[in-house]
Amino acid sequence: MKIETTLATGKEAYIIKNLYPLYLHDLSGHYGLSDGPVLNEHGIFEDTPGIRTLAEQYDVQNIWWEKPGCLHPFLIRADGQPAGFALVATPPHCAAGVDYFMNDFFVLQPYRGQGYAQQAAVQVFERFHGVWELFTNPAEKNITGQKFWRKTVSGYTGGNYEEHAGATFDGHKLVFRFKNKNPLQS
Repeated sequence: MKIETTLATGKEAYIIKNLYPLYLHDLSGHYGLSDGPVLNEHGIFEDTPGIRTLAEQYDVQNIWWEKPGCLHPFLIRADGQPAGFALVATPPHCAAGVDYFMNDFFVLQPYRGQGYAQQAAVQVFERFHGVWELFTNPAEKNITGQKFWRKTVSGYTGGNYEEHAGATFDGHKLVFRFKNKNPLQS
C-alpha cells in the first residue's frame, strides 16, 4: 500500500475536518471523559462554548489554512484514499526552542498496526528539519500510543531523542523531543 502525506490545500480542508470528529472520539478512549475531549450537550466533542454542529466545529479549524508557512495541515492518504492527518505547528505555536510541533496526528483504525502510521509520521518529519516536539497521553489507557511514538521516534532518530513525562501547555504529557538534520548539513 502506498502511503503519501501532502500539505492539504484549502480545497481539501474539508477532508481533514471530516476526519477530525473521528480523531476526537478516538482520543476520548485514550483519555477518558474527564481528561480528554468532552462530548458537549449538543453531541460534539468540543470544549469551545456555543459549538452546536460539526459545521460550526469546522470553522474553528480554519486557522490551519489561514497561517501558511506557520501552520501545516497534512493529509495522509493510503492508495489515494484519506487515511488520516498530521497538523504541524511552528513558532509562535510551540514551546521555546522548538521549531516544529506535532500538534495532532491521526490514522484511521483500518490502517493501524501495519506500519502505515509510522511511514506517514516519518514522511512528515522529513518535510522539516530542526527541533521537533510531540506529546502523548502518559496514562496506562494510552500504552499503544506511547509504544507507537517511542518506536517511531527511536527508529527515526536511531535512539537519539529525549523523552520525559511532565507539565506542558496542554497538561501533564509524555513529551518526545528530537532534532533532525537536513542531509546536506554536516
